[in-house]
Amino acid sequence: MRKGKKTASISTFIEAGVSIEGTITFSNTIRIDGKLKGKLSGNGGTVIVGEMGDMKADVNAAVVVIMGQVKGTVVATERIEIYPPARVIGDIQSPVVSIESGVVFIGNCSMKIPQITSGQEKDAEKLLPPGKEKKSKKIF
Repeated sequence: MRKGKKTASISTFIEAGVSIEGTITFSNTIRIDGKLKGKLSGNGGTVIVGEMGDMKADVNAAVVVIMGQVKGTVVATERIEIYPPARVIGDIQSPVVSIESGVVFIGNCSMKIPQITSGQEKDAEKLLPPGKEKKSKKIF
């Protein structure tokens, strides 16, 4: 969270010394400084893994900020930011990915644009490099 966009105030906090196993679903901002094993899923929410955070979990949210340790698949619909001393072991996917120097990342990175509706199509084309505009096909 050092250089990225500001996130909403933290609505859920799992502090160091707390261990949770299972599935957590949330809708606002959650900060993990403890241990989590399982699945973390936020509908449009933000996940912050603090420097003391240790997760063996699959993460799915709008924004994911990692400064601790994550083992698992991380999917963000908006962006992923990874800052030292983070250790990420697993695949990550988001349209915007920022990994600072000093981070350990072992896995695959996919920068995919999320599925869009036809009303959002023109806005999505602005994200494509020049000359790569989507060509529509008509099937008769």
